[in-house]
Amino acid sequence: MSEPLVIVGNGMAAARLVEELSKTALGRYAIAVIGEEPRLAYNRVLLSSVLAGEVGSHEIELKAASWWRERGVTLKYGTRVTEIDVGRRELKIENDESIAFSKLVLATGSLPIRLNVPGVELAGVHTFRDSRDADILLALAAQKKRVVVVGGGLLGLEAAYGLARAGAPVTLVHLMDRLMERQLDPPAAALLKSLVERKGIEVLLNANTARIDGDGKVEAVELADGRRIAAEAVIFAAGIRPNIALAKEGGLAVNRGIVIDDQMQSSAPDIFALGECAEHRGTCYGLVEPAHEQARVLARHLAGATASYQGSVVATNLKVSGVSVFSAGDYIGADGSEAIVLKDFRRGIYKKLVIAEGRLTGAVLIGDTQDALWYRDLIRAREQIAPIRTEMMFGRARPKAA
Repeated sequence: MSEPLVIVGNGMAAARLVEELSKTALGRYAIAVIGEEPRLAYNRVLLSSVLAGEVGSHEIELKAASWWRERGVTLKYGTRVTEIDVGRRELKIENDESIAFSKLVLATGSLPIRLNVPGVELAGVHTFRDSRDADILLALAAQKKRVVVVGGGLLGLEAAYGLARAGAPVTLVHLMDRLMERQLDPPAAALLKSLVERKGIEVLLNANTARIDGDGKVEAVELADGRRIAAEAVIFAAGIRPNIALAKEGGLAVNRGIVIDDQMQSSAPDIFALGECAEHRGTCYGLVEPAHEQARVLARHLAGATASYQGSVVATNLKVSGVSVFSAGDYIGADGSEAIVLKDFRRGIYKKLVIAEGRLTGAVLIGDTQDALWYRDLIRAREQIAPIRTEMMFGRARPKAA
């Protein structure tokens, strides 16, 4: 008889885990996936493309309903788990139903951060995190509402781009002195800012949101330096925090995220966590690729094989506001490192490769990212790059045309 395995969370991490389990342990587990969002798992990275009208909401689903059925997975979406009873190995569901488990995987993702400023409770203040948020923002854009997006990281830029493409006037305000400061060095961020502004988005840096003004609804955003920006809606996209409430209330060890070991196991036997809600060796990864790597390790472990997760080399390889952006490893350059840089701002291209001890240790690419995955693999391999050093800025050697 198949062992009952329950996955809480129906996002990208959960979908990848089921896919990996279907390869390594098909039939070993009776899998149930419980998700709070009222739809099939989808590619969250493409939400801005939905907002921009580039793809339809149904087109970003990761797998069709038939795919889940063929693998014998019970899907319960639009359903909220309210409690983990670790001792009885049972989950309590919102409608008082209970589900027993032998093994439990928490893939609860993360929650958007709302700044604690006056006016945050006004009508017209939203977040951009899931498909329900995207539907709200689509309605705002259709009405040509003037929108202020708070946050110049990946989420904020994607929200601003999607809204602008959909026809809304957009101002993006960011607390820091450059966009995407966690992924880009100052020259790359400056180029990205100019490319974003070319798309009609106003960008304000060193902009500290002090309050949201309005009589019952949003009318303006006031910055700490006194600047006032007229607005009919505010979108908070100023970061995320791991969704750990269920684990914490269940007595599992948590710091910023749910604490896991190299096999993805939490502080309780047979209860695992992966993706944005998990904390491994003090790190919470807010990106898709580490979640996929964790899913591969956990699937092998659950199949009875030896598997160990050693952490991920963080890489960002996306279109940000319609601009190709890649960042990996030590993109700033630690003491003792050196950088090879190519700049062509007129064409919207910036490339920086960081080298230390004869190895590629970091890279930043704006505009031309066709060799991004090669650079990422070089960083991970930690191999000596002396034989290709003089040509590597121009990408992987390609066969010459006959």
